Amino acid sequence: MTNTHTLRREDLKQFYGTEKWYRHGLARDVLYTDGARHVAVHGGAFWLLDEIALAQKYQPKVMAEAFQVWKLTVNEDRSATLSCEDGNLVEVYRKTLDYTDFPLPDITLWFTDKVILLPSEY
Repeated sequence: MTNTHTLRREDLKQFYGTEKWYRHGLARDVLYTDGARHVAVHGGAFWLLDEIALAQKYQPKVMAEAFQVWKLTVNEDRSATLSCEDGNLVEVYRKTLDYTDFPLPDITLWFTDKVILLPSEY
């Protein structure tokens, strides 16, 4: 299996603000920005947006936080951890993934005001 995802960390530096908002397909009240969409398209990570968006509906501790810091950390064996913090380094959610082909070793996305975005887009 070869990884054909083209996401590079340096590509993310171009995102400040957003020109377009995208509505999440399953959680219709959740939006995401150009930068988050770039991560999903070029990192093969629409599943990551799904995890964040659906947690807003099904994870009470996540739902209680107005500002959320989502971190995906990929291990050398391609397993990963997805966590959500409250913005004050208090973890409110954690999920272990047996496998991911996400191309970067880690990424951070924020969720606030019903929008998934890169930190640089805030």
